[in-house]
Amino acid sequence: MADDKHVLTVNIVTPDGLVYNHHATMVVVRSTDGDIGIMANHEPIVAPLQIGEVRVRRVDKPGHEDRIAVNGGFMENKDSVTSIVADSAERARDIDLTRAEAARERAQRRIDAAKKEHNADDLLRAQVALQRAMNRINVKKSI
Repeated sequence: MADDKHVLTVNIVTPDGLVYNHHATMVVVRSTDGDIGIMANHEPIVAPLQIGEVRVRRVDKPGHEDRIAVNGGFMENKDSVTSIVADSAERARDIDLTRAEAARERAQRRIDAAKKEHNADDLLRAQVALQRAMNRINVKKSI
């Protein structure tokens, strides 16, 4: 492994269990305040996450980034360990693009129906579903 003082451990956990666990040189997350890049020995930080992509530069694959679709949650970095607790998360290699595109189409139909019915609650839920579907599609297409 690379020099330990330049190595960060990244793990992503959902209610269903561990989704990701690797050593990295850098991780980039989408917080509610914007993107945050974390490297080894970064100051401790806790940040809420948006629906977005997590990018991990792995130690064992220089020049390669793992990409993970994360749907909210929070990130904590302490002692060169970055832990992400997410509502749901899916590695790019595991995303079923056909299923994600079908979810996007369903969400768009729900948005149209909610607008027609002037239903603000349904509209908000459908917009979040659309964001999640688009995130999964974008992450899958980035590999």
